[in-house]
Amino acid sequence: MKKDVLTIGDAMITFDPSHTGPLRFASSFEKKAGGAEFNFAIGCARLGLTTGWISRLGNDEFGKFIRNFARGEGVDVSGVSLLDGYPTSLNFKEIREDGSGSTFYYRDNSPTKALTEGTLNEAALRNCKLLHISGVFAAIDPKKNIPLLKRAVTIAKDHGAQISLDPNIRLKLWSEKEAKDGLMELLPYADVLLTGDEEADLLFGTHNPEKLVQTCQRYGISTLAIKRGESGAIAYRNGELLQADAITASKVVDTVGAGDGFDVGFVYGVLQGWTLKRTLQFANVIGSMVVSVYGDNEGLPELEEVLVKLGEKEYIER
Repeated sequence: MKKDVLTIGDAMITFDPSHTGPLRFASSFEKKAGGAEFNFAIGCARLGLTTGWISRLGNDEFGKFIRNFARGEGVDVSGVSLLDGYPTSLNFKEIREDGSGSTFYYRDNSPTKALTEGTLNEAALRNCKLLHISGVFAAIDPKKNIPLLKRAVTIAKDHGAQISLDPNIRLKLWSEKEAKDGLMELLPYADVLLTGDEEADLLFGTHNPEKLVQTCQRYGISTLAIKRGESGAIAYRNGELLQADAITASKVVDTVGAGDGFDVGFVYGVLQGWTLKRTLQFANVIGSMVVSVYGDNEGLPELEEVLVKLGEKEYIER
């Protein structure tokens, strides 16, 4: 039976500071697991989607922690290997009082560099309904990972899968030119494009929705979502262009992972065959829930929590 979702990418140990402010003044940290594609897999599993993840981790305590974390969330980690000679990637987060912040990466010798076209789990790629890829994994080693991702999406599409792509551009990992050149190679394979305004500007020279729709049509992309944070989101599919206001979070404490949460919600709606309006609303709600909790993926909700937030299910506290 086909899995609902499969993704390929790195995961890291994320060290979150014990208090807000400039990182240079942080003296203690809490160990957590994070990473764009990893967060996506966790979020999909929490919504009840059957989810697989292809990756490589260091054969160290951090790698074992991440693999066990994903397995405990219900993610199929049969495509994840622990490797000697590669340290599990790390990042340190700086969080400001308003929830914004910066990330400092230590992933130059990422274990995913050992993931090659020849070691791809082709059986998993042939047996998924949707394959999600992002520019983060591509950026780790563009010369190798762009061809690898092209091979992966080709196998998945040949067996009926949809492809969702989040450019997720991290300029600390690659240059603007590398990002544009690499991601433009992947665009023709995408069915669903999940982008932000700044990423659209870098890739296409505009974030105007109508112009982006025309660009997507040229590339054969059927569904577009534009994430705009506090300004809400815009989506397009089958001739319908729809704008939705952001859902106000109870309190913004950590904005990291909000985009991943939106992706999870949007892809869930696509797989359920929902209307564009409901899909966009569902994705916006999850994004707002993520920012109200510290951590990259701690705020990613279970399906019941989202339905309560939408007013579609009653929450009984006691």
